[in-house]
Amino acid sequence: MLRLQNLTYHPAATPQPILNNINLELPAQKLGLIMGVSGSGKTTILEILAGLAEPTKGKVYWRTKELTDIELQQLAGLVFQFPERHFCGGSVLEELRLGHPELDIKRVRDALSEVGLEHLSLKIPPHALSGGQQRRLALAVQLIRQPNVLMLDEPTAGLDWSMRIQLAKLLAKLKQHWTLLVVTHDPGELVEIADRCWTIDRGILQPIEPSALSR
Repeated sequence: MLRLQNLTYHPAATPQPILNNINLELPAQKLGLIMGVSGSGKTTILEILAGLAEPTKGKVYWRTKELTDIELQQLAGLVFQFPERHFCGGSVLEELRLGHPELDIKRVRDALSEVGLEHLSLKIPPHALSGGQQRRLALAVQLIRQPNVLMLDEPTAGLDWSMRIQLAKLLAKLKQHWTLLVVTHDPGELVEIADRCWTIDRGILQPIEPSALSR
């Protein structure tokens, strides 16, 4: 279980906290969905959990263990909004091996299989893939690290309706083996696969039942 306790983020340059006493519990192998408009603080939560920002106060636990800043960097795999813009490898194989040159082909193929790209050529450049394939590759890049929590920032941004549905089906499959935390301003199809939901407004997080959002 992932647990955030009284998490606050208040940089000196801002008059009000960006996050204000955030409390959150997400059981293992469940999908949590945080919804809020741009600037509400939802991406900042992911940045703290990925070790990219340091909270002003509060604690983060995985299971019963309180995590240090260094341990936070190992906790989660973060898929940024428009992750295809961050691809650096000249081929799918290079992209998956970035930072992990020792990975064998089986590990690479297993990661691709997890996201439905098992038949993809390892030699193809990432930017030659379709938009949906690029999003799946970005997920595989994080899964190959074996994170405790897979986090996604606006995963459906820029996708058409059919790709959004395909992505939701993939995330529903992935939560059978992984713990997922997703933030979005447009929940759409993601509500149907969410186990826990929260809204965030001006840094204040509130739980909401997924059934209250279902269409």
